[in-house]
Amino acid sequence: MNHLRVMLADDHKILRQALRSVLEQESDIDIVGEAENGIEALSGALASTPDVVVMDIGMPGMNGIEVTRRVLKEHPEIGVVALSTYSDPRIALQMIEAGARGYVIKAAGSDELLRAVRAVASGEYYICPELTALLTKAERQAQDRRAQPRQDDGTDDRRLGQREREILQLLSDGRSAPEIAEQLHLAASVIEVHLAKMMHKLELKSITELTAHAILSAQQTI
Repeated sequence: MNHLRVMLADDHKILRQALRSVLEQESDIDIVGEAENGIEALSGALASTPDVVVMDIGMPGMNGIEVTRRVLKEHPEIGVVALSTYSDPRIALQMIEAGARGYVIKAAGSDELLRAVRAVASGEYYICPELTALLTKAERQAQDRRAQPRQDDGTDDRRLGQREREILQLLSDGRSAPEIAEQLHLAASVIEVHLAKMMHKLELKSITELTAHAILSAQQTI
């Protein structure tokens, strides 16, 4: 049986010990490293290349968002689960934009973390229910704002073409623009053009908002 190699990055030793205790009870999970600050998290992840890093956001030295961005630039195959006290959708979206595929609030139970680790290790997204509710609320508010000027404009996924829908699906799967370009055998510049057109059609202002829209849309179809 292939074991999941997990690294823990959090500046609170007691929490790291608790996380290790929870994860080591699983027969298919091995803890391959720990870090108490952002610098250690970056060097440790690059050295050990775990399957999943459970990453705190508010670490000293370098925050988890920047660590995630740098780690995935070198090793995009590593899955990152953000474990944070923050339930602010803006912070969550920054972490997702950096490349994290999981987000669990520290107040959640251990089962929630285990689900996130296993989902991310399988290449899926996992956003805890508390944050999903907040993201969904923010998305609905954005839809309401977009609908006010032209109520019959149909600014939803139905306005996207087949290729754009395909790209949106890959975006929800955690693929970056270069990875999407490679998978679809297209130039990266072509993908960037598609992304820009999709943001215009959906009246979204950034790749972060488009990624959140893609994730929420994928979850609603499950």
